[in-house]
Amino acid sequence: MQTKMHSMLESLTNTVIGYVVAVASQLAVFPLFNIHIELQDNLLIGVWFTAISLTRGYLVRRWFAKRTEESALQWQCITGLGADCCCQRKASL
Repeated sequence: MQTKMHSMLESLTNTVIGYVVAVASQLAVFPLFNIHIELQDNLLIGVWFTAISLTRGYLVRRWFAKRTEESALQWQCITGLGADCCCQRKASL
């Protein structure tokens, strides 16, 4: 199992690598489309894309976590393995 500190380090590393790749990509691709902007502007654009990416990643992760939890509860109900199963509660009423 991964510790919280290790998870944070992994996330931070992924974010830094993503930022560097984004800025390097902009420096390489923008001139191909005749877009010429200052390095400072490229760095700021990279910050915006990084913030958007972090937000998207968080929302997708939370959506999947919710779906996984709901699926686990449904499976517990179907198999009768859940102590707090909604089916068991209904049967006891």
